[in-house]
Amino acid sequence: MWASLLAGLLARPWARRVAALALVALTITLFILNLRRTAERAGRAAERLETLERNNAIHRQMLDAAARRPRSRDDLLDRLRDGGF
Repeated sequence: MWASLLAGLLARPWARRVAALALVALTITLFILNLRRTAERAGRAAERLETLERNNAIHRQMLDAAARRPRSRDDLLDRLRDGGF
């Protein structure tokens, strides 16, 4: 019954045009939603990359500070006397 109603409706030219326009509208809507989801993923990836770069910079600063530290108490005393700390 439903098949015959649908076939009878799609036999008319204006109904085919409406169905085609509805399919075009659905396709465009799905494309835009997919673009939005892709943009959200790209934004999250950019945020993760920025956080990773900031953490790496902090880690690099900590390693540089550790490389410049005094090796013994005598080195520390010498630096304190010279005012290099």
